[in-house]
Parts: sequence; structure tokens; C-alpha cells
Amino acid sequence: MSSTADLTEGVLVALRRIIRASDLRSRQLAKQTGLTTAQLIVLRAIARLGEVTTRTISLEVSLSPATVTTIMDRLSERGFIERYRSATDRRVVHTRLTRKGRGTLDVAPALLQEEFTQRFGDLPRAEQHKLVSALDQVARMMDAGELDCAPLLTGTESAAPARSGED
Repeated sequence: MSSTADLTEGVLVALRRIIRASDLRSRQLAKQTGLTTAQLIVLRAIARLGEVTTRTISLEVSLSPATVTTIMDRLSERGFIERYRSATDRRVVHTRLTRKGRGTLDVAPALLQEEFTQRFGDLPRAEQHKLVSALDQVARMMDAGELDCAPLLTGTESAAPARSGED
């Protein structure tokens, strides 16, 4: 039987492996596409939704409008997206992918959460519940039980969650 110290070390090693996997995938993505995970998530949302506003993208990807605006500023500067004012309401700014943005999406690898979602979905429902419960308990033990986070594995990037009521 393992000691508490051995079990504690096992949990900490597993957590470190999860963090490391997320960081490695983020680096791989950056090397292949020149994008961060959060930037790729926003690009994919724009591709899925078509010509959209910042608020719509923000709601789609569970990031704050301010975070999405910062990401879109960088994407625009690098030619992945373009922004333009609505013909009917000049206050509204729409965003769409450029040819470069579409080409980048065509070669971008799967995100870590996409692979995780597939594998998690393959588990029996009882195992899924056990994992969620155990991870929630670990989060509480790390004083992270009340942190509001988007369901995105973004590596070391900053990605603030969306807050209701923001434009």
C-alpha cells in the first residue's frame, strides 16, 4: 500500500504532466501556425460563424470582449482577419477571415481540448462523473474551486472568461 506522501507525489506529478502537455501543444501550435491557442480558437469561431461582431465571438468562445478584442487586434495586424464597419449601422464592426486566415485554419493541428473531448466521450458515464468529481476536489484543494474559467486549454496564455453584461 502506498503512503500518503507517495500518493500526494503521484497527484502532483499527474498535474504537472497535464500542464506540460498543454504547454507543449501550445508550442507545437505556435511553431506550425504562428498562432497562440486562444488566437486559433477565435479564428475557428470566426470561420464557423461567418462575418460577426466581437460580442458574438466573445460569447461563442467564452472569453471576455476585451480579451477577444486584443486577440483580434493581433490577428488583424498579421493579416488573418479583417474588420469593417456595417453598412447599415456604422457603430457596428464586423470581422471576417482573410485568405491567409483560411489557409492557416486548413493546416492547423487539432487542439488539445478537441482530442481530450473525444477521449473523454469514449469513457463510460460513471467514469466521466468520477473524473469530474475528482478534478473538482483537486481544484478546491488548490484554492481554485471558485475561479471562473473558460473550458479552453490555452497553455500559458492569458484568457479571461466572459462576463455577462459586457459589450
